[in-house]
Amino acid sequence: MILNYKDVDIYQDEHLVLSKVNFCVEEGEMVYLTGPVGSGKSSLLKSIYGELPIEGGKAEVLGFNMNRFKTKHQPALRKQMGIVFQDFQLLRDRTVHRNLDFVLRSTGWKKKADREKRIVEVLEMVKLSDKKDKFIYELSGGEQQRIGIARAILNNPKVILADEPTGNLDAENGELILALLDEIRRQNNTAIILSTHNMQWPEYFPGTVYRCEDAKLVTDNKE
Repeated sequence: MILNYKDVDIYQDEHLVLSKVNFCVEEGEMVYLTGPVGSGKSSLLKSIYGELPIEGGKAEVLGFNMNRFKTKHQPALRKQMGIVFQDFQLLRDRTVHRNLDFVLRSTGWKKKADREKRIVEVLEMVKLSDKKDKFIYELSGGEQQRIGIARAILNNPKVILADEPTGNLDAENGELILALLDEIRRQNNTAIILSTHNMQWPEYFPGTVYRCEDAKLVTDNKE
């Protein structure tokens, strides 16, 4: 079990965003979070990577007790997960290579040869090996998001959290991103938790669909 929430409350500041959340995710599972803007999708993701505190109930993520989670635990937790953002959040004044190398250095990869090998591997996975020395601003939106995914998988995460990863992309590039995430899921048994407004994705790439509505998290297709 990657994640297990039982009767969890999630607050943004003092505002209750989601109440009595029951949510579990297995290894290799594709999970979609749907619902209107402001319904709690991003807040749920933030609670998973330790950005928002858990109130009440019981919550465990990758072996961490999130009810007692402290800021000092974040590096160890996040090393086991990848995060993909709608607005990419890449360092635009650096090359693709330097963006990826920065993450590896920050997460304890001390040997340059090991870092170089891993960068080559992830760029091959996202089919952008020829962009290694390009600056981020020289890339298209779809390419930037693929680099965002390359960054997310550097440490072979057990789960990838993707917050509206196709929100700033056209339909063609959006489908390429979902296909890439699904391929990573199948090849590496990596769980994917993806928030989206696009209800075509669960049809193209089947998974468990949850809806955030009226401060609740509900699903039709999971016991």
